[in-house]
Amino acid sequence: MDPSVDLLSQLWPQLIWPLIRLLCFISIGLMVANIIESLNWTTKIAAVSRPLIRLGHLSQRVGAAFSMAIVSGVAANTMLAEAHDKQLISKRELVLANLFNSLPTYFLHLPTIIVITLPLIKGAAFIYVGITFAAALFRTAAIVVISRFILPNPSEKTDVEIADQIKMNWSSVFQKAWRRFKKRMRKIAMFTVPIYIIIFVMNRYHFFSYLEEIVADHLSAIPWLSPQAMGIIVLHLAAELTAGLAAAGALLQEGVLSYREIVLALLVGNVLSSPLRAVRHQFPYYAGIFKPRLAMELIIYNQAFRIFSLIFAGFIYFALTNV
Repeated sequence: MDPSVDLLSQLWPQLIWPLIRLLCFISIGLMVANIIESLNWTTKIAAVSRPLIRLGHLSQRVGAAFSMAIVSGVAANTMLAEAHDKQLISKRELVLANLFNSLPTYFLHLPTIIVITLPLIKGAAFIYVGITFAAALFRTAAIVVISRFILPNPSEKTDVEIADQIKMNWSSVFQKAWRRFKKRMRKIAMFTVPIYIIIFVMNRYHFFSYLEEIVADHLSAIPWLSPQAMGIIVLHLAAELTAGLAAAGALLQEGVLSYREIVLALLVGNVLSSPLRAVRHQFPYYAGIFKPRLAMELIIYNQAFRIFSLIFAGFIYFALTNV
């Protein structure tokens, strides 16, 4: 087949449609965030997380983003970006808020993880999900403690008091939200579309596969993993989580690996694959919502903290089961 024809046949399912879908999700999140901001509902939404927000000296807008992240990570990040652009929260608080949102984001993906893991690795799924959940709890608790020490106590005046000074009808709310949406969406598309295309080209020419192969070639540096467990990690890196889980399920069924070995192999695969997948999948839309440099900083902080928490939780499991 002519390479140009082959490329054209792949553009719709692999580039154009995913890009349209991504922009649609960003648009929905942006519109929701703008309406919430126009209605001054940030304090009401933040009520869900108010105890943690007060303990961590975080603002009501961070609390609203935390609550919104349970439903939509895009909407939550859009709210944070809007607040940062208006200088309502500092860059330090933005970074902490993005890390703080790891728990609701985890809950957002939890049903999918359970549905995939439980049929394939059976009882090991509860251990694996339990460890990743403990890591997410640890990240949230750590951010609350850190932010309490490095952020000033916010003003006692809340968004409710501010909202009482502003009376809006629904027409003016939507007009204001629409004006903000058009201005912000143009800027988002200007960054998201070219970055998404660049990532697509890099993926097509196997740049990420090459990096994953380099990582896989050095798995022998982990002496406590058996060759079979290393196979799970290689599949986790080369494909997706499902491929590693399928291999783990087959090895578990044959009695080749124990629950402990499977869980540790999946954790290692998770740690090694996450950074590359974050750049591949998160960076295009992060760079649209935030400025590209800030987007990369947030991804680096997020992945570093996530990896540390998974290693910490995994080490505790390894120590407790090594008795």
